Amino acid sequence: MVAFKSDFLNTLQERGFIHQCSDFEGLDALASKNQVTAYTGYDCTAPSLHVGHLLSIMMMHWLQQTGNKPIALMGGGTTRVGDPSGRDETRKILSYDQIDANKESIKGTFSKFLVFGDGKNDAIMTDNAEWLTRLNYIEMLRDVGRHFSINRMLTMDSVKMRLEREQELSFIEFNYMILQSYDYVELARRHGCNLQMGGSDQWGNIVNGVDLGRRMGTHQLYALTCPLLTTSSGAKMGKTAAGAVWLNAAMLPVYDYWQYWRNVEDADVGRFLKLFTILPMGEIAKLAALQGAEINEAKKVLATEATALLHGRDEAGKAADTARTTFEQGAISESLPTLDIPRSELANGAGVLALFVKAGLVASNGEARRQIKGGGLRVNDVAVADEKMMLTPDHLTPEGVIKLSMGKKRHVLLRPA
Repeated sequence: MVAFKSDFLNTLQERGFIHQCSDFEGLDALASKNQVTAYTGYDCTAPSLHVGHLLSIMMMHWLQQTGNKPIALMGGGTTRVGDPSGRDETRKILSYDQIDANKESIKGTFSKFLVFGDGKNDAIMTDNAEWLTRLNYIEMLRDVGRHFSINRMLTMDSVKMRLEREQELSFIEFNYMILQSYDYVELARRHGCNLQMGGSDQWGNIVNGVDLGRRMGTHQLYALTCPLLTTSSGAKMGKTAAGAVWLNAAMLPVYDYWQYWRNVEDADVGRFLKLFTILPMGEIAKLAALQGAEINEAKKVLATEATALLHGRDEAGKAADTARTTFEQGAISESLPTLDIPRSELANGAGVLALFVKAGLVASNGEARRQIKGGGLRVNDVAVADEKMMLTPDHLTPEGVIKLSMGKKRHVLLRPA
C-alpha cells in the first residue's frame, strides 16, 4: 500500500475504492490541504439509482468526511444522448418529461450520504442541462470538438467494443464522450472542480475531460476511478433474479434491500463492509475474521449498517427484526414485502408459477419450474411439489395472507384486495 499524505486517499485505499488515478502525487497534495472539489455524474435513465452507483456515492461521502467538497452532477443533458459505455446496443431515447421525472426521483438519494449547504466543504448539486442545452452547435464544434481526435476516440472501449462486434453505434452516442468532457471543463470554471470520479468503465471519458481542460486553459484536472464491482463468484454486483437492486424504497422495499446484503457470499463480507458501511476498520477486521456459521452474524451487521445508511437506522432495525421474526421464530411478519392481488383472481384459482413470477421471487415460469424440482419454492412454508398447483382462498392463513418463499431467506406475502 502507498503511504499518502491525505486522509482522503488513505481512506479510499484502505477501504478498496481505488482503481486508477491520473496523478496520485498531485491529487494527494491537493487533498492534504483540503483543496479537492470532485464530481461524479449520474444520468437519469431510471427513476432510481441502483447498488452499482453506491461505490461512487460512497467515494463522495469519504471525500466530504475528509474535508473536501463533492459535487453531485445530474445528467439532465447527457441523458438526452445516452452513454454507450458498457452497452451492446443503443440506450432507449427518453422523453424530456421522463428524464425530468427521473431526475427528481433520484435527487433525494444523495442527501442520505452527503451534507448539502453553503459551507466550504458542503456538497452541491447541479445539472448539466444548464449548459449543454444552451450550446450552439457550430460554436461547440469550433471551441470544443476541434480538440478531439477521431483516431483516439475510436480506441475508447465504449466505441471499440461496438465496432468489433459489428454493432451499430449511433452518431448521437459517439458525441457522448465530448459532452462528458465538456461537463468537466464547465464544472472547473463554475465551481473550481479539479477531480472527476467514477467507475473504471468511465476512465476513457474522464481522462478525455482532463485533456480537454488542459487544451481549453483550465487549472490542472485529475481523474480517479473505482473498480467495477463483481461478487467473488464473478457475478455483476447489484443484479438479482428479480431485477436491479434499486436505492429508492418505492422501487425496492427496505426489507428486500436488507435481505440483499444479508444474502451476499461469505467471501464478500469483509470487502463489502469496507465499501458500503462507515464502520471503523478495526471493527470490520473482527467481523471479517469470523468463520463458519458465525459469518452470518457479520452478514447481519453488513445488512443493517448498509440499510441504515440509505434508509435510516429505524427502518434498518425494522428490517432486521422482521428477518429475526420470520427466520428464527417461524412466524409470518406483517412487515414482509406484500403484493396485493385481486380477490377474484384467487377465487377462480391462480397458478402458482405465475404468482411466484408476479411476486418477483423468480424471473420466469421456467425458473419457477426448476426451483420446484429442487424443492426451492414453498407456499405457507410447505414445499411446492406440483407446478400446476392452483392457489385459492383455502390457502389463506389466519392472518389473511399467503406466504410465498424461495429458499430460506426470500419471502413475499400475497394479500387479496
